[in-house]
Formats: sequence, C-alpha cells, structure tokens
Amino acid sequence: SSRVAIVPNPLRLQEPVPSDIAIASAQTPKPIAQLAAELNLSPAEFEPYGKYAAKVTLGALDRLKSCGDGHYVVVTGISPTPLGEGKSTVTIGLTQALYAHLKRPAFACVRQPSQGPTFGIKGGAAGGGYSQVTPMTVMNLHLTGDIHAITAANNLVAAAVDARYFHETTQTDAQLFSRLCPKKKGARKFSDVMLLRLHKLGIAKTDPDDLTPDEVARFVRLDIDQDRIMWRRVLDTNDRFLREITIGEAATERGMARKTGFDIAVASEIMAVLALTTSLPDMRERLGRMVVALSKQDEPITCDDIGITGALTVLMKDAINPTLMQTLEGSPVFVHAGPFANIAHGNSSIVADRIALKLVGAPAGEPVTADNAGYVVTEAGFGADIGFEKFVNIKCRASGLVPNAAVIVATIRALKMHGGGPDVVPGKPLADEYTQENLELLEKGFANLRRHIENVNKVGLPAIVAINAFETDTAAELQLVRTLARAAGAYDAVPTHLWAKGGAGATELAEAVVRCCSEARENSKFHVLYDHNLPIKDKIEAIAKQFYRAGSVSFSDEAERKIEQFTRSGWDKMPVCMAKTQYSFSADPALKGAPEGFDLPIRDIRASLGAGFVYPLCGAMQTLPGLPTRPCFYDIDVDAETGDVLGLF
Repeated sequence: SSRVAIVPNPLRLQEPVPSDIAIASAQTPKPIAQLAAELNLSPAEFEPYGKYAAKVTLGALDRLKSCGDGHYVVVTGISPTPLGEGKSTVTIGLTQALYAHLKRPAFACVRQPSQGPTFGIKGGAAGGGYSQVTPMTVMNLHLTGDIHAITAANNLVAAAVDARYFHETTQTDAQLFSRLCPKKKGARKFSDVMLLRLHKLGIAKTDPDDLTPDEVARFVRLDIDQDRIMWRRVLDTNDRFLREITIGEAATERGMARKTGFDIAVASEIMAVLALTTSLPDMRERLGRMVVALSKQDEPITCDDIGITGALTVLMKDAINPTLMQTLEGSPVFVHAGPFANIAHGNSSIVADRIALKLVGAPAGEPVTADNAGYVVTEAGFGADIGFEKFVNIKCRASGLVPNAAVIVATIRALKMHGGGPDVVPGKPLADEYTQENLELLEKGFANLRRHIENVNKVGLPAIVAINAFETDTAAELQLVRTLARAAGAYDAVPTHLWAKGGAGATELAEAVVRCCSEARENSKFHVLYDHNLPIKDKIEAIAKQFYRAGSVSFSDEAERKIEQFTRSGWDKMPVCMAKTQYSFSADPALKGAPEGFDLPIRDIRASLGAGFVYPLCGAMQTLPGLPTRPCFYDIDVDAETGDVLGLF
C-alpha cells in the first residue's frame, strides 16, 4: 500500500486551558471522507455516520493481509484514584505527538464510552484538555449506536429465555412442536438454527415428520431450570435500583415470577464477544455458544438452542465494524467496543487493532523497521493488574498479536495517595498533601508503580512510565519518580504535559516509544502468564500470586461448586477474566500501595462461553454502578440558540 498521508490539524494552545468542550468546539475536525482518503481506504471500505465518524468495514483487512503490522503499544496505568489518572488523555496525546510532531503514521484505538459514567461520576472518556478524540459530544453520546445494538441484542435474549420457559410450562410436547414447526401448505420444515440443536442432540434427521415422539420431546423441551437462568438484562444507565429485581409479577405470567437483575450494558457478554471476535462468521459462532441457563438435567442451554443466533448476528452486523474518528490534531482513531475493565476484560476490539496495524504497517514484502512502519496505541482499562493483565492473557491470546511496548501512566497525586495520603473523593477539593511538595509520601507510594513495572516486565514487555504532570507537581517530585522508575526496571520515565499542550507536551514520550519499539522488535520476549489448559484454580492462583502478590486464594462454597460443574462441562480450558476492584491489588479497595501476602476471596464464578473465558468475582464487585448525590447530569445542557451541547467532560 502507498504510505498513509500525515496531515496534522494544528492546535492554537491557550492559557489558562479552557474546558474540554470549549477546546473541542474551537477545533474544526477534518471531514471524515478526507481522513479515510489519507488512510488509503477505498470508498467501499468506509461508511460515514454524520460528518465526523465512519464505520470501516472488515474488507480492509482482506485487502491488506499481505502487509506487515505496525508497532503495537499498549497504554496501562497504576492503581488509580476515583478521579482517573489520565490513561485516555495519554493514549490520545501520545498518538498526537507521534503523528503531528514526529510525523509518523499513528493510530489510537480506544473503547467506546458507556453512558453510565458519562452521566454519573467520571464523565466521558474522550481524553481531556488538548488531547481529545473529537467531536467529544459525538463520541460520548450515541456514536454509531454500537452500545444500543448490544443492549437490544442482550435484552432480546433475556426476553426469549423467559418466554420459552413460559411456553414450555403451559404447553404439551405436541403443541410446542406444531408451533415451532408449523405446517405450511401441508409440509413442516426446520429453520437452519433448529438443525444445530438436532445435531447437538445426535438426531441426524432433516424432516420434522420423521421424528419419533421421544425425539420430538427432546427437541422441543429445553427444560429450563428457572432458578438457574444466568442471562441478565442490561441498560447503559447507572440505575442502582435494578441490581436486584423481581420479574413476571403480572397476572398474565401465571405465577412464574422470579428474581433477577440488570447489569450495565458494557458488561454484557455480547460486548465481550464484539471486542474479541475476529470476523462475522466467528461472531455468529460465539453468539451461538453463549450459555443462557442450565436445564433441570444440568445441561447448558445456548443461544443456538433458543434459536436466536441469526437474529443476534443481524442486530450486531454493523457494530462489528470499528468506528473511525480523529484526535484534535487530526490523527486517526478507532473507537470500538467498551467492556469495563473491573467487571469485564476492559480492552477495545481486536478487529480495530488489526485493521489499524495494517493501515500504518510496512508495505507488503518489506521488513518492518522504525522508519517504514507506524504506531498503533491501544488502551487497556484501569491499572496494569486489571486491564493490562487481561490485554495479555485474554486479548493477545485470542488475537495472536504481539505488543512491542507498554506505557504505564502515573500521576504524582495517585502515588502520594498510595503512600498514605488522605482519601481522594470526587467533588471535594484535594488535600494539601496533593498540591504541595511531599517527597516522603511520594517515595512510599512509589511501591505501587514499582509493582506495575515488575508485572509488565514479567510478561516480557518493556515498560515506559508516562508521568501525567499537573501544574502543582514540583520539579523535585517529577525527578524523584524518574529516578525511582528507572531503578525499578522501567525502560524510561518521562513527564508529559498532554492536557495543557496536546502532542507538543509528549514529544519526549513519543521519542522514547519509537526507540523502545525498534529495540523490542529485534528481541521480543513477550509471553502470556499461564497456559489456558491448566485447571481453573491454578489459573486464578497464577494471576493472584504472580500479578496481585496474594498469599492465598479462598473459594466460597458457591465458587467451589461452580468450578466443579464448569470442569465437568469441559469449560476449564479457557483463560480467566478476574472481576476485581481497580483501586487495589487486593479485593479490598482500601488496601493501597503494594500489599502482599493477603487472601484473595473468590465469591462466585461465571462462564462466558461466547467470549471464551470464565470470570471469578473477587470480593463485592457490583456489575451495575449507581448515581452519586450530584451526578454529572446537573451540568449537561444544550444551548437553545445554537443547538451546541454544554457541560459534557
């Protein structure tokens, strides 16, 4: 392919730094068709959604399959404060620096923000200051509708499972059969998805009229155990009162009420499938094998059994294509998939990374060097104990892609908190410790960053520390972190000023990344942490003891029972996705710094067969957040004169 064109969109920096939304409004993005042309995408390979976003089709991958991949960089962080430490800002700003300042082809791959945090505590996830994806209003709201598609697909499954239970409870085998395979012009026929169920039952027949009464009974009766329906409903709103609900209260449901609950949309297994799939046929297969319930005979019941797989694939067929946007400085961004990192696997999609790596990669037949290949910067949620661990053991295992370097984002304030500083509470002013020089707290709290550097090195990756600098950080504080980080085994540690200066505030970081990638490619030592064929408990212990430094792992009776059942069902050969607090290496959010020797309690464990992992729940993780006393929505409005959105951040 001919090289991608690098056409920066110059920033006009202002002091003091205006609000995110004011910065975004002042910078007109390039039309999306122009950006697509700069990337050499053919008109058939992108579909515009409005002026500044487009879906890029997977056809681009086929066209570029003989090209080399670009350099692959993952951005992770230390254990954060509730304010977040600026991973998105660094991901975007680093890409702006590589593209607009070092003039290298560069692509950022980030997750689509959930509307839960956007209207809740944390706000949007488009970066901040002069390092943003733009237009941030588009990105933080409906974008191209992918999360809505997931919500629709997820809840169609939920409705189908309860309805099937209802119909089986109220009908005979013959009634069920005549309705599932009605006579049309005197003949019955199976739909395609029904043939999958027959195959699973070992019934090698294609004509409904050939089934024996026993075969009819096995075919029509899923025999769902109502107490073991695992599929939950979702919505993309922080609505705490839906965590536990009773459904089926109307008289029409004939006393079949049951307890269930909602999760946040981005925690749906369908979101994990979207993030981990590699193609449309692969997505269809994954959706089909999702387990929705167990039968009274302990048999897993899947979406294929319910007969819904084709419909789910139709609802998701556009969502599989990553959404192309841009940074404030005009570099390309893929926004695709948005699983939370504490309760799901916390990484943007494999297909977005793959397409981006090819678009900036070396031309076919040329060896990849520092000069002929660009950079893909992808982001893993929360600290390196969570999103990065899952990036390595779940995402890279599924994609086969090999990263060249990891960037660990740290802030002086979070390190001081880990050193024993006062609680950091959203909406309350920061304590003096955080705004005045305090080298003692900083050095104590460095233990948290040291642990994350060791963990990144443990899987054979070089770690570059990006210190996301605030105006209150002193020169001595920044220098102390640089010195300690290099001594702890970091490839380099670089202060950045991305929020205030955009890419210009990260040129030193970008240069370190370029140097590191060319060295790392020569002698890659990257490897996953554990063999996925190990027993479930061994995999959990590998993560707990090697990454978290737990002394022991304890399993509740419920978790023990499920591990036995999963192992019997042959679900023990998949990687593990830990649902754990992001605020500590342990399951206790109050345990800061670098604790070790603690016990990690596994309260429950669930299986995601479509995503291809089992997920243990550590401690008291909530799968649906709540709203605070003063949610972000108080500040969000629309300018009645211009129609502009106000107050998003």
